[in-house]
Amino acid sequence: MLVKGSSSIAQLKQISIFQDLATAELKSLVPHSYIREYQKDEIVMQEGDRIPQQLHALISGRLEIKKTATNGKETVVRLIPPGELFAAPAIFGNGISPATVICQVESQVLTIDREALLTAISHAPEISLRILEVFNQRLQQLHSTVHGLISERAMVRLVRLIQYYRERDGADSTPEGDRLNIKLPYYQIARSIGITYEECVRLFKKLKGIVVYKRGGTIIIQDWSELEAVIMIS
Repeated sequence: MLVKGSSSIAQLKQISIFQDLATAELKSLVPHSYIREYQKDEIVMQEGDRIPQQLHALISGRLEIKKTATNGKETVVRLIPPGELFAAPAIFGNGISPATVICQVESQVLTIDREALLTAISHAPEISLRILEVFNQRLQQLHSTVHGLISERAMVRLVRLIQYYRERDGADSTPEGDRLNIKLPYYQIARSIGITYEECVRLFKKLKGIVVYKRGGTIIIQDWSELEAVIMIS
């Protein structure tokens, strides 16, 4: 990890909750915000560790959040793209990291001291509403994930995961179909929907003609209507 010092106004505006705020409203945060650079596979925080009272957000790169069960099984809880917040307990909870955060690629993390954030919120209350919206969406996603693991077949969970990342990160049109703007390797998908690597490979084979999976996690959807129909018949 390399600490680069205070952030800039431009870097603060890369964070979703600050994007529409006036420059004057963000100036007070600059002296209390810090940029840290991490290398690929470097751990930002370890599950169970105490974390400082700061808002954490990703400026660039991509983070993987995973939890480890008592039997040692790892589950990928979420992927964090640039502009998003993470580590909610650092500002709202008990200050204990609920999961391990790892950099999938070289990444820049921005942190803001909690007291400075509260001062900014007192002048711009809409910041707090945006933070609540972010974590409310996370709770809804978690509820859907838990419900799916309990009641839905693996194929349905896979399709819903693909739909989720299309809605969150978008997809680019290519001659082959719509390519997701995020790479999802087999192992990552398997850990996200609670199946084995081998089962994940088998599910994609069943989607031949609907979804193309390429080495490294590139996913291309050739027919969205057929993919959505899979949910109805599964």
